[in-house]
Amino acid sequence: MVISEMGAARFKAHCLQVMETVRRTRRPVTITKRGVPVARLVPAEPRKAKSIFGYMADKTAFVGDIDRPAWTEEEWKEFERQRQEQWKAWDREWLTYGTISGEKTVGLPPGLARRKRRAAPARRRRR
Repeated sequence: MVISEMGAARFKAHCLQVMETVRRTRRPVTITKRGVPVARLVPAEPRKAKSIFGYMADKTAFVGDIDRPAWTEEEWKEFERQRQEQWKAWDREWLTYGTISGEKTVGLPPGLARRKRRAAPARRRRR
């Protein structure tokens, strides 16, 4: 049953059902108040699938020379020097503490620290 016109009170009571009917049948419903049309429920336009090709066409800008290297020879050598220093620091930390945290570790890690053991409570024997 397709409804083309209905009262506001009935629409309020069956709103979700009417919306589903309009979506499924693609036919609008006019909502009236005391017989006078006050609103119209129409189906929404289906979403158009966007193509991924050309999506970012006007969103990019080239700044500077794209053929030139990003870093100069001196900047690259400094980067490599810092990278080597970081590896050496991680190696020292691994050999010293057995961990690599990226932060300065104070004291021995929990696995290497000596722990004081408490005496186990004496067990009662069952007779």
